[in-house]
Amino acid sequence: MWKLNFISEEDFTNHVKSTIEKYGEKLESFDLKRFNKNIIDPIKLIFDKIVYQSSWDEIVSNEIFRQRDKSNNNDIGYFHQRIFQYIKNCHVPQNGEEGGWDVVYENADGIAIPEVGIVRTVYVEMKNKHNTMNSASASKTFIKMQNQLLNDDDCACFLVETIAQNSQNIKWETTVDKKKVGHKLIRRVSLDQFYAIVTGQENAFYQMCMTLPSVIEKAVKELDGTIVPHDTVIDELKEMAAKQNVATEDFAIAMAVYMLGFGSYKGFYCGND
Repeated sequence: MWKLNFISEEDFTNHVKSTIEKYGEKLESFDLKRFNKNIIDPIKLIFDKIVYQSSWDEIVSNEIFRQRDKSNNNDIGYFHQRIFQYIKNCHVPQNGEEGGWDVVYENADGIAIPEVGIVRTVYVEMKNKHNTMNSASASKTFIKMQNQLLNDDDCACFLVETIAQNSQNIKWETTVDKKKVGHKLIRRVSLDQFYAIVTGQENAFYQMCMTLPSVIEKAVKELDGTIVPHDTVIDELKEMAAKQNVATEDFAIAMAVYMLGFGSYKGFYCGND
């Protein structure tokens, strides 16, 4: 039985699939050439392996994960933002349109703002973490929100943070031109509180999180063959290691890793000359 009453199972499943597909080339399998495209740091891998008491399989898998993960935040940002296109009274403007807002929430019955009263529209700028904006970015965002309030006297502006320090819906105070500024209709809102506002359900975000793993698993199975990577890096390193004239396989793999970064360096070139 589908438990989320603010989004249909079909819409949620399709959104999860779309998010997975956004991973795109990052889901392509890693061979040794792709693994070393930007030239890895063999010294770091050696330190990590020994200090963390890991196997070469684990270290290589971790490095592949790190390389894939570098650009995955944008894809998860897509998930957090565009899910609201399926939620009543919300819409997600196309990039750069309608003032460049990430989400716009409109409710003719009114939207209660703590310590303020009722407005009919909320304009949203979404951020992943509370500490991802530098002072220049924060100033620019705050000024954008001020301008929106000047143009619409029946609205509020939210900085919605996916990973906030606390569950909150508070007046946002920041610094613009070296002066501390704030406005009761410009607010910092954690993602759980924004879900509660737009759905009318206090634990809506929690319920979404509880449902998400099973839907991702189902989506991955349905997309199997098109998204599941088959990495060959460790196998290729072991093949290189087998050609080394070194006593142990562990150190032979270390030599193969050294060759990825230092293959043309003195002492490494053409073996151990």
